[in-house]
Amino acid sequence: MATIKDVAQSAQVSATTVSRVLNRDDNMSVTPEVRMRIFQAAHALGYVSPRQRRAAAEKTKLIIGVADWRIIRPDRPNIRLSSLSCLVQMMTDQYDVSFIRLMFGQPQPVDGVIAFGAFTAPEMDFLRSLSFAIVFVNSDQHNYEFDQIQVDFDQGLKQMAAYLLDKKQYRGIGYIGGVYEHGGVRIGGRRLSGLRRILEERGLYDPTVFHVGDISRESGYTLARQAAREGRLAEAMLLGSDEVAEGALEAFRELGLRVPKDVAVIIYQDIQTLESKWPTGTCIEMFPDYIWENALEILFGRISQKRTQAVTVVVPTHIRIGDTA
Repeated sequence: MATIKDVAQSAQVSATTVSRVLNRDDNMSVTPEVRMRIFQAAHALGYVSPRQRRAAAEKTKLIIGVADWRIIRPDRPNIRLSSLSCLVQMMTDQYDVSFIRLMFGQPQPVDGVIAFGAFTAPEMDFLRSLSFAIVFVNSDQHNYEFDQIQVDFDQGLKQMAAYLLDKKQYRGIGYIGGVYEHGGVRIGGRRLSGLRRILEERGLYDPTVFHVGDISRESGYTLARQAAREGRLAEAMLLGSDEVAEGALEAFRELGLRVPKDVAVIIYQDIQTLESKWPTGTCIEMFPDYIWENALEILFGRISQKRTQAVTVVVPTHIRIGDTA
């Protein structure tokens, strides 16, 4: 059975810090990263503090459905869901929440829904049939029927361009990514067109260093290898997803290209479909924890019927500086 010392060792903090964080001591000041590390360690080891045991008996059990088929291919996992229980533990003692991934046309018993992307009228009717409590994230809803979180995707791309071109003085930015289209769903187009538009405004768009295939590791590998051999890499390259990045970086390694000395790399991270192999890499974070936190807070308010008026929250994306660019 795990002890508080085991959690402290795993999280690389003191046992006192673990105790005070898990018992929600408001006078304990730690960074969000440390707090998350403690909860993740406790979750992985199966450690439950005495306070959490007492609170567990009073928690309301909820099932939250995540509608992500507009931003993740159906044959790809949403690994982010497995870590959301730690996020909920950090946020509140009121709810015991489990998350399930929804598929269009396949009803599931849920208490609320977090829906990513823009949906058709039939898809909207399907989501309505599941729950009255829905939060749309980066949707195209132009009414106030539902709660919404609007994500400013361009902000992250503009930050990246300013960092690479103005601060680091790279002479150009290229792109390796993919687009997925099936049954009226198009994934990957926004990031591609957004980067192109920003570079066009600066007079720096070069189509020869833009390489587009499938959203897959295999496509990333093939595109990167071909681009490198043909001399069609910019000094800095945006890799359009975790999967594409995995293949592209493998190709760079095989060809002896050093990151960032020979080619700078930025990874576009939306909802993760892979465990990141580059946790210290430079990336654009599209759906970090604070977007999930906002979505859950809004959803909890709706489920508990504390609020009937729909709200809209605007959240900017941002670049996280690492060691690959």
